[in-house]
Amino acid sequence: MARFAQIVSTGRYVPEKVMTNAELEPLLGESVDQWLIDNVGIRERRLIADDEVTSDLAVASALEAMERGGVGPEDLDLIIMATDTPDYVSPGTASVVQYKLGASNAGTFDLNSACAAWVIGLDQASRYIATDTDYNNVLVVGAYGMTRYVDWTDKRTCTLFGDGAGAVLLRAGDKPGWLGGNMHADGAFHDYMGVFIGGTVAPTGGPDSPRQVLEIRKRFPPDTNNKGWPPLVRALMQKIGRSVDEIDKIYFTQLNLRTIEYVLDDLGLPREKTHTIMDKWGYTGSACMPMALDDAVVEGAGPQPGDLVVFCGSGAGYTMAASAFIWTASL
Repeated sequence: MARFAQIVSTGRYVPEKVMTNAELEPLLGESVDQWLIDNVGIRERRLIADDEVTSDLAVASALEAMERGGVGPEDLDLIIMATDTPDYVSPGTASVVQYKLGASNAGTFDLNSACAAWVIGLDQASRYIATDTDYNNVLVVGAYGMTRYVDWTDKRTCTLFGDGAGAVLLRAGDKPGWLGGNMHADGAFHDYMGVFIGGTVAPTGGPDSPRQVLEIRKRFPPDTNNKGWPPLVRALMQKIGRSVDEIDKIYFTQLNLRTIEYVLDDLGLPREKTHTIMDKWGYTGSACMPMALDDAVVEGAGPQPGDLVVFCGSGAGYTMAASAFIWTASL
């Protein structure tokens, strides 16, 4: 009997601390509020608490998804952690999440493909479920604590980033869920944006080590995602034998509202087929798509059973990934 990966439930966690655009202005010494609203769509963001770490955000979102999906920690077979703000360089944060959840039967691994990692995690989870009967309940979590690395005097970074986590539970089923995915990368952009110390290029740890901060060393062409996302989605639709206009819901990396609007227009899709969250939570990297999905579900604007749902994301590196599902959950 064929096995299919189906999205069963969603969950999210949003830190309590709010920082508005207006609160950034004294730090930067200039007005940024209206510009961010008009050009990016961000009004405020959430910040990780002093006593929280990335795994805490992940666990909170995972528990919500597990409760809604009717599974306990012992039912999980695999935990995939999508983040580029891990608790440690090593070991993987997925192991920390497994321990904090008490999911003693679950295997674990981390994915660091920057902000495309969660979509790639969906792809990997779906392939495990489809090909190996040992994997029946798989948790894919995106978690982001990037404000720990933000320089609050750098207008290019501190205005964008926020913290949070989102999770989905996938389960094996006998009806189509996951239909396919694809990835693309251009490593020529690897040194454009990132946290460039802490690895073998520039190890840290001594008392005189510089603080690790997020840097934009080179400016990405402003139309990078405008040019990259539409062909990625079209290629995926061709791969699964569906047309773009059959897409019922599509969720994008939540970096820039205007980019999402441009891409929807390019694809010929109406605005109501997506959902955005950057206005209230800022840009939450690898967590942003599951957070947007969960927010849509909670607000009653999410997918309905039978809908064709597409996820399209990109991140520093430059990495892109897309994945398509038939929605089977009744949430």
